[in-house]
Amino acid sequence: MSHHAQTARTLEHLRSLHVGSDMDTELTGQLARLLKRDGEGELSPEPIRFTRTNETRGIMVVGGAGSGKSHLVHRALMKFPVLAEGEYGRPRFLECSVPSPATLKSMVLEMLEKSGYGTVSPTRQVWSLVQILRERMRVTGTVVLWIDEAHDLFCADRNLILRALKALMQGEDAVIVVLSGTEELAQVIRTDPQVQRRFSTVAFATLVPELHGDLFQQIVVDYCHRAGLGAPVEADLVGRVFHGARYRFGRAIELIVRAIEVALYAEAGDLTLDHFARAWAMHEGCPADQNVFFAEQYRLLRLDQASEVAPRTSTRRRG
Repeated sequence: MSHHAQTARTLEHLRSLHVGSDMDTELTGQLARLLKRDGEGELSPEPIRFTRTNETRGIMVVGGAGSGKSHLVHRALMKFPVLAEGEYGRPRFLECSVPSPATLKSMVLEMLEKSGYGTVSPTRQVWSLVQILRERMRVTGTVVLWIDEAHDLFCADRNLILRALKALMQGEDAVIVVLSGTEELAQVIRTDPQVQRRFSTVAFATLVPELHGDLFQQIVVDYCHRAGLGAPVEADLVGRVFHGARYRFGRAIELIVRAIEVALYAEAGDLTLDHFARAWAMHEGCPADQNVFFAEQYRLLRLDQASEVAPRTSTRRRG
């Protein structure tokens, strides 16, 4: 196998790895409490109804760009056999990202297409389309509707979309709704108390060196071992990775893999700070004096708005 082919295979392997965290346990726990159990205590593909009007409940997964929301939700849904394996050869969850333009009608049309529904006229009234979607989900046995990047959906038709969410979570064919997005999503949901009470929240916390530093040091060592590289020795490497990744979990993992990619294509024997600097510069397009892996006082670099909320003090884990 050629060097480039082996490198590509190694990088594909690293990108496929899942780094577990408390977020996995929290989200799967919240999903489990929204599903009914059979007489043996096993989860069944049916949502729990919480009121006399057959209301279901939903979950908001909130985090900054690059925190890893989409990966977390998809993995959590696939961990439940009653959701991952449906009667019709498809999962019992319907996954859809917000299309452009981000309107309720375009969103419902996208959902119908994702569900395998045939051609539907875009001239139909939006509430007619919502009813078609409800019927389609009932026919296909859909239990969970997941809208990714949901914050983009509320740029227009906010009140109409909030009403639609309530409608999808009411009645005999109601489904569990999972919304993933940025803090803007949570802010919008909070404007409608009737919608807010239907959703629990899983929020991504920013990375804190005192809490997550050891974990990421182990990740660097493990990834280097898998890639056949010697691990870097700089004591402040993880702190620089966190700052460069805006203290977001998913972005930190991606930065580590990109640095390994630079090292592998350079046919280096060890992963070094220079590889991280080159990987970060290619992504950020910054001069050397603004490179988080070169600057002596890297914490003083204001990378963007997000970096201004970087954690400065230790936070104890709650028991």
